[in-house]
Amino acid sequence: MVDDGDTNRTTETGGRPEAVAGRTADAVEELVELWISAGQTVVPRLSAHQLKALRTIGQRPELTLTGLAERVGTALPAASRLCDRLEAAGLLRRVPHPGNRRALHLLLTPLGTRVLTEIGERRSQILAAVLAGMTPFQRRSFEEGLRAFQGARDTSSAEFPPGA
Repeated sequence: MVDDGDTNRTTETGGRPEAVAGRTADAVEELVELWISAGQTVVPRLSAHQLKALRTIGQRPELTLTGLAERVGTALPAASRLCDRLEAAGLLRRVPHPGNRRALHLLLTPLGTRVLTEIGERRSQILAAVLAGMTPFQRRSFEEGLRAFQGARDTSSAEFPPGA
């Protein structure tokens, strides 16, 4: 193992997992800030929680309020208030469930779909601008590292909180 002079880094092994985890957490915080800022560039402006709920609804047609609460990791009353705000903004509709009169389906409105599309495009632009500042080798390495991370997470025996 070759030490590069920093006790937290080694060049051949990629560094101790604990040290890499700390540096990764810092990078992820910056990425999350960039990610959330895309939601702030559309009208209506969306909080990170509202955006997560909107994306979840968009990905799962006919999702119920209970399903949304489970997927975003919040209590049912909080999910209901979140839907109230999204509905008031014209981004969401609640329609009767055909098989259960006590349940409601959550559906995006055309505006909700357009907002999600705009945010996705803005996120891609932001990420492309950051990636443009990297060399082709760095971008390939970054992409390979992300794929390895996803594979390791999928096979990890570590316990993750619900919705993680």
